[in-house]
Amino acid sequence: MSLTASVAAKTKISTLRLSAWFGGKTRAYALRDISLNIQPTSVLAIIGPSGCGKSTLLRCMNRMHELTPGAGCEGAVLLDGEDVYASVTDPVWLRRKVGLVFQRANVFPTMSIRENVIAGLLLTGGAAARNDLDQVVETTLQRTALWDEVKDRLDENATRLSGGQQQRLCIARALAVEPEVLLMDEPASALDPIATAKIEELIDELKQQYTIVMVTHNMQQAIRVSDFTAFLYQGELVEVGPTTQIFTQPERRETEDYVTGKFG
Repeated sequence: MSLTASVAAKTKISTLRLSAWFGGKTRAYALRDISLNIQPTSVLAIIGPSGCGKSTLLRCMNRMHELTPGAGCEGAVLLDGEDVYASVTDPVWLRRKVGLVFQRANVFPTMSIRENVIAGLLLTGGAAARNDLDQVVETTLQRTALWDEVKDRLDENATRLSGGQQQRLCIARALAVEPEVLLMDEPASALDPIATAKIEELIDELKQQYTIVMVTHNMQQAIRVSDFTAFLYQGELVEVGPTTQIFTQPERRETEDYVTGKFG
């Protein structure tokens, strides 16, 4: 692991020769030999056609992939140079440090807005005092630009919020457990343009404190919000670099063809 730790010394989260599969012994590979270093307090956009392994890569980073029956992976995923798949790593602790926001807002439908925000904290024992919880609710809702919209409705059912508000509530819930990395799987794909703009503004603000890895099909969105872009194709990492370079002067022909709309 000394070489592994050395490679990742200046990155927040890294993958080293990561491969992932479904299907148990038959091993239908979704990812092959992915090595990727992600800088702290930055946004990495992961792009590529449907089925290329983007979401699987995210799920490997916080060990959600292993929850799928028959799924597995090999290689290494490192958080601050430490292997997250090591036997001593607690997956629950890891998922607090590396949060995941899904494509569609998944608010807890039987809970209020307030209860949704603190659900993760209560499950992991992160806060006990009522005053602490009230402060967490206010702080995280302010971070996600929801506080002014819902501060007088905290006891209402979360499903009464709009789609965009629900997605920001899910981000607030992820932030409440104080993660260091935030994974986002197409967080705005189901939203209208106004709600999408709010999510993008939020991402730009959050990267001042968090490392963000975002899957997106929207090329313009990647250009607007990301510092770096990684292009995946058929489970392999074709190219990664500064977003401006990937979209204006890519090194690989496959990348150029994809970002200019020739396929995908």
